[in-house]
Amino acid sequence: MTALVRVRPTPDSLWGSENLPYGVFTDASGDFRVGVRYGDAVLDLAALLPDPVFARPTLNDFLARGPRYWRETRARVRDLCDTALPAETVFAVDDVRLKLPLGIGDYVDFYAGLEHATNLGRLFRPGGDPLLPNWRHLPVGYHGRAGTVVVSGTDIARPCGQHRTGTDAPVFGPSQRLDIEAELGFVIGVGSALGRPVAVDEFADHVFGVGLVNDWSARDIQAWEYQPLGPFLGKSFATSLSAWITPLDALAAARVPLPAQEPEPLPYLRGDGDHGYAVDLTVSWNGTPVSRPPYAGMYWSPAQMLAHLTVNGASTRPGDLYASGTISGPEPGQRGSLLELCWGGAEPVDLDGTPRTFLADGDEITITATAPGTAGRPIGLGEVRGRILPPHRR
Repeated sequence: MTALVRVRPTPDSLWGSENLPYGVFTDASGDFRVGVRYGDAVLDLAALLPDPVFARPTLNDFLARGPRYWRETRARVRDLCDTALPAETVFAVDDVRLKLPLGIGDYVDFYAGLEHATNLGRLFRPGGDPLLPNWRHLPVGYHGRAGTVVVSGTDIARPCGQHRTGTDAPVFGPSQRLDIEAELGFVIGVGSALGRPVAVDEFADHVFGVGLVNDWSARDIQAWEYQPLGPFLGKSFATSLSAWITPLDALAAARVPLPAQEPEPLPYLRGDGDHGYAVDLTVSWNGTPVSRPPYAGMYWSPAQMLAHLTVNGASTRPGDLYASGTISGPEPGQRGSLLELCWGGAEPVDLDGTPRTFLADGDEITITATAPGTAGRPIGLGEVRGRILPPHRR
């Protein structure tokens, strides 16, 4: 007779049945498949649900099924949470290995936070208008490198490239101003056809859920290369994504109104049901919390970002990822990048008694987040974590 087990999260668990994020895991068998986190356990959907999409090594085929199937699956999983399950379908979360949950065809990074954009403008253009003329008219973004998006826990080698050292002539070498950017990422479920823009009010028809993102940034390489075409090697070496993807349905209680947008956006950036999310992040540096960025104040919404991304007819596919850009609040302790926290190096961060500015080899950054849950208690969005290694040598 098959042994049965009941998973019983504690009353204050961030991983109750109102959450249920999806990931891709393996046990000792070595076969990657889709699982859902419930309490401190991973439920094996490949064994529990009769659909081959859950036996795949990415979420993509499941995502492509669309919102009705996502809701049906969520309801079935919630029913399973109330029952005893075969022991071989339940794994302790600490006993499994997680991989990048998506096959990411395209990655786009935005610059949607007013405080972050204002802070960088003040740092780089002192005495002038901190915001460039287009910033309040459209969600500024760039097309990133999908092939270097890595799962949380992956070590990050310090990048090398050209940068300046106080003269007009560049030098080549390891970045000395290696930084982080605490962001929220949005995962495309149902793609859109080439030539067909996605309207703001169609956001939930296309976006499945969210993950935490750390968009590692080599500020010295970026500063030399970005004019006139924008970020390239200073960004493309690595972007970290959390292993768990939280469905939008789990964030229903986290919806908040957008801040006032002045001037009023053009019609394609407006919608009847547009909103932001009350997600609270924590950035820890070598285990010490140094910042608590609030997503609720982001100027451009995820629906507006998707509308802008596709308004020229660009297509999207299941598993595509786009990120918010750095999340920073109005207070110094809410800044989502080290560049802002140390104010360009002029105001070092006190890290357990040591003044620090940018990342050193061996440093580890962990970003976690919570949001209001539908059961009246917070839910967790997991973590995105990475440790800096010395550069690869040619």
